[in-house]
Amino acid sequence: MNEPWQEIGDGVYVRRHESLDMNVGLVVGEGHCLVLDTRMSHREAEDLIAAIRRITQSPWTVVNSHSHFDHYFGNALFRGAEIWGHIRCAEDIEETGEEQRAKLVGEYPEVAEVEIVPPDQTFADRATLDIGGRAVHLRHLGLGHSSNDIVVEVPDAGVLFAGDLVEEGAPPAFGDSYPLDWPGTIATMLAEHPDPVIVPGHGAVVDRAFVAAQQQELALVAELARRAHVEGLRDVMGSFPYPEEVVRQALERAFRQLD
Repeated sequence: MNEPWQEIGDGVYVRRHESLDMNVGLVVGEGHCLVLDTRMSHREAEDLIAAIRRITQSPWTVVNSHSHFDHYFGNALFRGAEIWGHIRCAEDIEETGEEQRAKLVGEYPEVAEVEIVPPDQTFADRATLDIGGRAVHLRHLGLGHSSNDIVVEVPDAGVLFAGDLVEEGAPPAFGDSYPLDWPGTIATMLAEHPDPVIVPGHGAVVDRAFVAAQQQELALVAELARRAHVEGLRDVMGSFPYPEEVVRQALERAFRQLD
């Protein structure tokens, strides 16, 4: 694999992978760097490490954006460094990591070798890391794509890594989401973080206008889900902005919240 790094701010890089169209972030400071997410297997993590070493030889701190397999199954290869995540991210990986792996091994045989390693440094609301003299802010802004999404801001570069709170190239993933809260979390992100460059968990780098439009779509999903809960699906099904299989997953999660 030879996916290139894209420098999106001074010393801030994103690597977009063909596998799952997933983005990994890299922030390079003086003698230290930060790696955001570690991919979905040891093999993919090895490829990532080789790519990082083409940019910097510095030691790293790792951050997991949330507790889904494609963002942390490579953690074991980065062990020895601090691995940061939301407190619920670490708890969810402890509780469900082996179950996630067992469900995936049929589709992705390479995950059989994965050693589940949760974050060993956690926070509930916010944390600031010193990455070689650069302040990098970690924030949990609310429920959304999962219970434990965080955003990672590099203010001196005007870059925000949004994780899977924002998706480009495919509809948002609602599998264990909180559809009624998600639009409010994105609204908070836009209000509190003025960064012009926003990196989604998957897909192309976007701007604030793209995220604002997706926030409106998510707000419509929440509104229609509330209506469907009262009125029934038939009257509102055609009004959703996403394909039917995505809508049904969103409704299942929204109804669980409403019930």
